[in-house]
Amino acid sequence: MEECISVFDMLKIGVGPSSSHTLGPWRAAERFLKELRANKKFEIINNIKVDLYGSLSLTGKGHSTDLAIMLGLSGQDPEYIPIENISKIITEIKEKKLIHFGNEIIVPFFPEQDIIFNKNFLPFHANAMTFTASLLDSTEYSATFYSIGGGFVVKEERINARKKIEIKCAFPFPINHASELLNYTIQENKSISEIVYENEKSMRPDAEIHHELMRIWNTMLECMYIGCHSEGILPGGLNVRRRAFDMHQHLIGLANYDSPQTWLEQIRSTEVKFRQILKWVSCFALAVNEVNAALGRVVTAPTNGSAGVIPSVLMYYLVIENHEAGENEIKQFLMVASEIGSIFKKGSTISAAMGGCQAEIGVSSAMAAAALCELMGGTPAQVLIAAEIAMEHHLGLTCDPIGGLVQIPCIERNTMGAIKAINAAELALETDPKNVKVPLDKVVNTMWETAKDMNNKYKETSEGGLAITVNMADC
Repeated sequence: MEECISVFDMLKIGVGPSSSHTLGPWRAAERFLKELRANKKFEIINNIKVDLYGSLSLTGKGHSTDLAIMLGLSGQDPEYIPIENISKIITEIKEKKLIHFGNEIIVPFFPEQDIIFNKNFLPFHANAMTFTASLLDSTEYSATFYSIGGGFVVKEERINARKKIEIKCAFPFPINHASELLNYTIQENKSISEIVYENEKSMRPDAEIHHELMRIWNTMLECMYIGCHSEGILPGGLNVRRRAFDMHQHLIGLANYDSPQTWLEQIRSTEVKFRQILKWVSCFALAVNEVNAALGRVVTAPTNGSAGVIPSVLMYYLVIENHEAGENEIKQFLMVASEIGSIFKKGSTISAAMGGCQAEIGVSSAMAAAALCELMGGTPAQVLIAAEIAMEHHLGLTCDPIGGLVQIPCIERNTMGAIKAINAAELALETDPKNVKVPLDKVVNTMWETAKDMNNKYKETSEGGLAITVNMADC
């Protein structure tokens, strides 16, 4: 079965700290509202309760799952809500014990008892949630959703229904496997980004593709800018101090800028020594994930927990490799990255709750490596080699967030994923594809087999690894 996944499915604008535990539940709440309206139940709602299961329950508090659900039920959009409004809305719900349901009607809501953290897992997926509306006619309406990573949300019955019929992707170049992508580039004599662009053009006009890709990039750039200019302690109780601010101050020295765009130009005009390259890349990645940890606006790429890798590697290209690069190179980078991410989503997983952190940092590193490789002149075969190398050296990476927060080790892991991506791209550029022993499709399969073998305590449950060896009370 061929599945069409757009660039704008893989790269989504939203609110931190987690795509699977924050953005996914938020979108699920929005879908529940739509179902109630479609079934003419909306106007007779008496109260709402939400049951969280598995990883959503075990690390939901640290990932702000409960807050995301309240915001979603309030009719707020994670892509556009002013960040400064989030705290006010949540405080009002908690204090008044009322929710402005769908931003239309007032419904009683007691967060402590109406959002239930069940520790058991449902069989279909580790991130499950059930919304139940009690209605004024003494009936109930329930729906169960699964947040499968990257902000994607599905219902089990919908997946089962799709399996019974053959679904054909409408893309001119439908892609499930890296081998198919490579064959298209040979057949059409096009780069990977050109193949992706042809697929996107079958769905939307050129002007929209350009606008949306640049909106994604500008959100990434603004996120890095905010992170580099924000100091203090991150919320959540771990007392993690923001480091991007200090690192940025040490790197940039005397500066004169007043916007993210002029900031970028200032950095590009600064002489960067070899040792500083690693610091700049790390600074950019830290900045994004510190914003993410503080419930800021980020681009899911392919998840929120791994949102810093792709923008920091793209910044590396713009700041270090090619000062003449502009919008065309930025769009090219994002299209290649998204296609690699979609191959991993189709063939394995991008959910840490299913596959550990290899599914997040590993995939984002592979996406960034491939995109950088194409921009640096790599052939389509070398681009896929770059993705394979990056993922191969993330295989088995666990997800063990301390306190269920997307902070330790998550923030630093983005810096490591970015550095590995750059290294993988350089290695691929020096590799003759005829000598490659492990094709990308093999490493995708291996990642999935590794995910299935991995103990659940290392899959975003905070029941193993650093999450139990480091006591929050000591932080």
